[in-house]
Amino acid sequence: MNGNGSRSSRDQVLARLREAERLFLVTHERPDGDALGSLIAMQEILTAAGKHSQMFIDASEFPLPYEYRFLSLTGMLTEPPADLDGHTVVFLDCGNIDRNPAEGLSRAGLILNIDHHHDNTCFGTVNHVVPAASCTAEIVWDLMHGLGVELTPTIAQALYVGLITDTGRFMYENTGSRAHVMAAELIDAGVQVHEIYHRVYEDVPYGKLALLARGLSKVERYDEGRLTLTSLSAADFIESGAEESYSEGVIDHLRAVQGTELAALVRERPDGGENGPRVKVSLRSSDDRIDVSRIARVQGGGGHRQAAGFSSDLSPAELVAFLRAELAAQS
Repeated sequence: MNGNGSRSSRDQVLARLREAERLFLVTHERPDGDALGSLIAMQEILTAAGKHSQMFIDASEFPLPYEYRFLSLTGMLTEPPADLDGHTVVFLDCGNIDRNPAEGLSRAGLILNIDHHHDNTCFGTVNHVVPAASCTAEIVWDLMHGLGVELTPTIAQALYVGLITDTGRFMYENTGSRAHVMAAELIDAGVQVHEIYHRVYEDVPYGKLALLARGLSKVERYDEGRLTLTSLSAADFIESGAEESYSEGVIDHLRAVQGTELAALVRERPDGGENGPRVKVSLRSSDDRIDVSRIARVQGGGGHRQAAGFSSDLSPAELVAFLRAELAAQS
């Protein structure tokens, strides 16, 4: 099936959604604003279209990051249904099927893969992958129009959260004119811009500020400042009283430093690596020449050209050497 976001793949997805009797909606692990916004909006859209639809996030993902807890999760399942093979499974914002570890999803009879990551592995029965879209929420918004569903305040709010978080409040290079057209329509439908901005980006827990202070105190720079890196240990989280999600945003401070081409945040897993790789590495690029998704894929990760990540058991010295070598290879 077509995976380049063509008119053909759009028509195929719309036809499958119209034909489906039962739909099961999923996204990736550690869902962010685009994942949650797309999931909730699609659920509301399909319900409005008269479809039997259920959304799923694994129980291990709760509680969600504090900034998304205002979103409505009514009807959310935390375990897949026993008769999953009788459902059409819709993956949203998930570049690789392995990013949702729930058992049985790969055995579903029909999988619709709706995403905007350019490195999506096209694992679906139908792959509607649109790399030119600013976010998956933009694709869901387009499909909503294709299904003839009218915007409601709930749909608009969910889509707006997806839009602003994946475009960095309209600052990232993936922000096109269509993103602004979408934003205008969502605002006209009742989105309260200041309220959402306050909920997502303000009202910050003190533990997040304390964690940021620790991260900024350990910044290291390499290769004339082209690589800017910091790390957060498990002890940093404990002593700051910080949840794992509080590290979001730390890397943006590194990315903004003059001369930085590659920013990296290395976070030690709370369990010290007992149940997986020892650290998680987030990457950001502030130079159009540097594709951080290429760097992440070398270590089994992925993402966007300017925002990606991977997990690793490399030592700190090995990790720095790896990042320096990859940066040099792309310069």
